[in-house]
Amino acid sequence: MPDLSVIIVNWNVRDLLQRCLQSVFASPFAGHLEVIVVDNASTDGSVEMVRAEFPQVRLVANAENRGFPAANNQGLALARGRYVLLLNPDTEVLSDALQTMVAFADGHPDVGVVGPKLLNPDGSVQSSRRRFPTFATALWESTWLQPYAPRRLLKRYYALDRPDDEIQDVDWVTGAALMARREAVEQVGPLDEGFFMYSEELDWCRRFRGVGWRAVYLPTAQIVHYVGKSSEQVLPARHIHFQTSKVRYFRKYHGPVVAEVLRLFLLGNYLWQMGVEGAKWLLGHKRPLRAERIAAYRQVLRSGLRVRG
Repeated sequence: MPDLSVIIVNWNVRDLLQRCLQSVFASPFAGHLEVIVVDNASTDGSVEMVRAEFPQVRLVANAENRGFPAANNQGLALARGRYVLLLNPDTEVLSDALQTMVAFADGHPDVGVVGPKLLNPDGSVQSSRRRFPTFATALWESTWLQPYAPRRLLKRYYALDRPDDEIQDVDWVTGAALMARREAVEQVGPLDEGFFMYSEELDWCRRFRGVGWRAVYLPTAQIVHYVGKSSEQVLPARHIHFQTSKVRYFRKYHGPVVAEVLRLFLLGNYLWQMGVEGAKWLLGHKRPLRAERIAAYRQVLRSGLRVRG
């Protein structure tokens, strides 16, 4: 049995996936892990690259894009490790990060989830640890209102009141690099496939925490994250998936009334943004950009941000 199963879900980021796999296999811990790549119907040669350059990888090539949670669950079903690491393809593992995460979890048997320190490509710290969102958080975070949010509200949500270099218990860690203990996964079950993309790791960590497992941010393990290189290829879909997942999370944990208020509020935000972009277009300011944004916001409004499942 390997110590760690690394599960990478890929969609059309061939070169980043190649770099990610190179960093994983260059790790001093490479002899203690298995690597599973689940490809969500990429059209950029990702599958062929993995087959040609990384024959030791267990590859699952989906005929359609099944979404992030469903594809990770395919990997979880195959994984044999004592721990599983959900790792984005737009990441690069540094030094002994994998060994450090496993050793920490081995020394703390009540820890169900470990998240490393994520770094931006320039070496600065990327926010990757969170407290559970409140309804007030949902109204401000990742909307056009965020720059005007009460500073204390988002500081608390992003855990900015704690040092970046301090090992600390958190409510959840972002899914770009999230390691979970096998026993914890067996207890709470796989990722919720009702989330196509976004909020699935928030939901998973909440389920781990709900049955008593700790989630820990471990800054002594470091991974570079190039941020959103798959999702940025389809801007309207990213908006729809992100906000729909937010609504679904609040419906699941705060009830249908709260979720419906949030859904209508978010739609109102996009309607306002579309109006602002339309006014700028009429004034002749960066018209191609304004037209692109108007089209994206129109798609969001057309979706209604309706939750499936």
